[in-house]
Amino acid sequence: MYYQNVLETIGNTPLIQLNHLTASIPATVLAKVETTNPGNSAKDRMALKMIEDAEMKGKLQPGGTIIECTSGNTGMGLAIVGVVKGYRCIFTTTNKQSPEKIAMLRALGAEVIVCPCEVAPYDPRSYYSVAAQLHQEISNSFWCNQYHNPANTQAHYESTGPEIWQQTDGKITHFVVGVGTGGTISGIGRYLKEQNPAIQIWGVDPYGSVLKNYHETGMVDQTENYGYSTEGIGQDIIPENVDFDTIDHIEKVTCKDAALMTQALARQEAILVGNSAGAAMAGLLQLQNRLTPQDIVVVLFHDHASRYLGKIFNDQWMQTQGFETKSNTVLENKIFDI
Repeated sequence: MYYQNVLETIGNTPLIQLNHLTASIPATVLAKVETTNPGNSAKDRMALKMIEDAEMKGKLQPGGTIIECTSGNTGMGLAIVGVVKGYRCIFTTTNKQSPEKIAMLRALGAEVIVCPCEVAPYDPRSYYSVAAQLHQEISNSFWCNQYHNPANTQAHYESTGPEIWQQTDGKITHFVVGVGTGGTISGIGRYLKEQNPAIQIWGVDPYGSVLKNYHETGMVDQTENYGYSTEGIGQDIIPENVDFDTIDHIEKVTCKDAALMTQALARQEAILVGNSAGAAMAGLLQLQNRLTPQDIVVVLFHDHASRYLGKIFNDQWMQTQGFETKSNTVLENKIFDI
């Protein structure tokens, strides 16, 4: 048996038990490791779904241009789809993203425009606004707009959710993931709750993002909207793809805790993943008192550590952020009470 192209290898990612970082947690903790997708992230699933949906609806014609504002991983998935299907790709991103992400997008032939992350979402210089403007200017182009495109959520409802349910034999009790565009947590959460409404869906949000407060109050508190270093999760806007009714709880984590936990996953579990995975694990450890020995928790790890070699896995960058690196094991034990 062989695959006709790389797109057929998307999905069916492994579920791996965590054994060391979870020693203090009474529950069984399993990691849904999405790095085995061809673009090394969960975003491959929704990238393919958004393009297939656009093709079906006539929004993207042969030889057209894919446009997207991305923190990197969605762009990677779209770039892979673009290569296989013959589309030009133009991506806008922010200067917060790691150089590795930008280099990998360009390696696949994508054009990348780096925009300032310090500006408001609807400032004409923002990566949202620049993507929208490119879509207006370029004929036969499709702006995926992952934040508001329902195909994002649908991809995880159709694939990731059923995989998790089947891999745990329907015994999952909690699902934990960082919240960004909302497609992952909403699609998986909706599917799992349809199978068992008692399953708890926990999101993780970095300090500097507005999602947790909006979930609890229905309002955007601009005093909570400020810069943070954690990539791929958190928002300064409210994406339509975030189904807050599906989410039972959102936990705040610091960028420092997320970074240290990302390093710990590599050093203590030999799982090389990005800092949204570290954030999710940090959030779970903060919530461990809510768990029992009968619980089965699945934590989704979005992407691969190779995206962050210049940041999370670079001592100089960690030091410039004020994230201590000389005694990480001691720090991790102190912070997370492992």
